[in-house]
Amino acid sequence: MLLPALLHAAPDEDLLGRQQGYPLGTAGDWFSNEAVRVGSFSNQGAIAGILNGPVHQLPASEQPLRLPRAASEPALRWLADDGVERDVSAYLARQRVMGLMIVKDGVVQLERYQYERGPEHRFVSHSMAKSIVALAVGLALQEGKLRSLDDTAERYAPGLADTLYGQTSLRNLLRMASGVRFEERYDGQDDLARYGRAASREGLEAAASQINQRIAPQGTRFHYASTETVMLAAALRGATGQSLSDYLGPRLWQAMGAEQSALWRADRTGLEAAAGNFNATLGDYARLGVLLANDGRRPDNGQQIIPARFLREATDWHLHAPAFQPGRASPYFGYGYQFWTFPGNSRRFAMLGVFGQMMLIDPALKLVMVQLAADAKPLAGSTSMAHEALALWQGLLRFYQP
Repeated sequence: MLLPALLHAAPDEDLLGRQQGYPLGTAGDWFSNEAVRVGSFSNQGAIAGILNGPVHQLPASEQPLRLPRAASEPALRWLADDGVERDVSAYLARQRVMGLMIVKDGVVQLERYQYERGPEHRFVSHSMAKSIVALAVGLALQEGKLRSLDDTAERYAPGLADTLYGQTSLRNLLRMASGVRFEERYDGQDDLARYGRAASREGLEAAASQINQRIAPQGTRFHYASTETVMLAAALRGATGQSLSDYLGPRLWQAMGAEQSALWRADRTGLEAAAGNFNATLGDYARLGVLLANDGRRPDNGQQIIPARFLREATDWHLHAPAFQPGRASPYFGYGYQFWTFPGNSRRFAMLGVFGQMMLIDPALKLVMVQLAADAKPLAGSTSMAHEALALWQGLLRFYQP
C-alpha cells in the first residue's frame, strides 16, 4: 500500500523547511544547512555549482523490473529497548525519514513517504554510492578492464602517480585500508573538508596530492575515508575510458531494470564525486536491493548482472581478513568491499550513508529495506535513528524468518 501522506506530522518538519516549501540549498550549504535538507537531499541535481562540474545521467531501462505490491502492509510490531512496542507508523513519527520501502521476495510490502516527498523524487545516496562503485569494480574485473585487485590505482589513473593513494592497491582501497591518515568528522574542519576545497579548485583526482601521510601499512586495518572511493572511480575511468555513469548506465542501471534515470554529480573534469552524490528514486534503490538480494541476478529474466563471485567476496564477512570482520572493523559492523557486513552466521550486508541513508539486505530471505532520511546529524551514533532503524530491521527479520 502506498501512503504518501501520513496522518501525523513528520518530525521537525518546520525546522526542515515545510513553511518555505522545502527549499533547495546552495553549493555551499546544501549538505550542512538543516533548513534546506529535505529539499536538497531530494533534488540535489538541481543545485548549481557543486564541485563546479556537470550532472551525469544514467538512463532508465526500456524493460523496468516490475515490483508488484502486497495487498496490505504486514502487521509489523517490535519491542524497542525502552520496553515500548512500536510499529512502522510509530517509527516514522519519531524519525526524520523521507522515504521507506520494504521488499520481500520481489514484492513491495510497504512504501511510505514524509515531508511531501513521493515516488517521483530522486534522493541523494550519500555513502550508499560507495557500494555502487564497488559493483563497477566487479564488472570491470569481469570484462578484463581491470587486471587484478592487487594492481595499484596509479596503474590505471596516471594522475595519481607518486601519491599515496596511487601507490595503494585496488583491493585495499575497496576495503578502506590504505593506511593513509584521513579524518572524516563532517564538521567543516576535517581532512574531508580540506580535500573538498582542493577538489573544487583542481578536481577530485588532482586533490589526492593533499593527502600525504601514511600511518599504517596498507591492508592492515580498516579506516573510513571517502577519498578512497574517489580513487577507485579515477582508476575505473582510466581503465574503461568512460565516466563511471556512462560505464554503469547500460551495465547496471538499465540492465537491472531501473524505472527512472539516476543522476551523479561530477567535478570539473567529469569525474564523479563517487563517495556520494548519486541520486535515484526510492523504487529504483529498492530494485538495486532486489538485484543484490538475488546475488546479482535479475529475478524476472535470470540475467546475471553483477558477477556472483565478486559480490559474495564483497559482502560475506566469513571471506574477509580478521581486521575487517564485524566487531573488528567497527564495534558492530564489518567492512567488505565498500559494503558493511552484519555480525552473525547469516550473510547480511548494508549500504550506509550519513544522515540516515541505508539499504539493508538479507539474501537468504530475499529481504530488502531501503530508507532515505534527513537526520539531524551526519553520523549514525549522534541521534537515535540508527539504533531505532536497526530495531526495525531486526523486527523484520523475526517477522519473516522461516
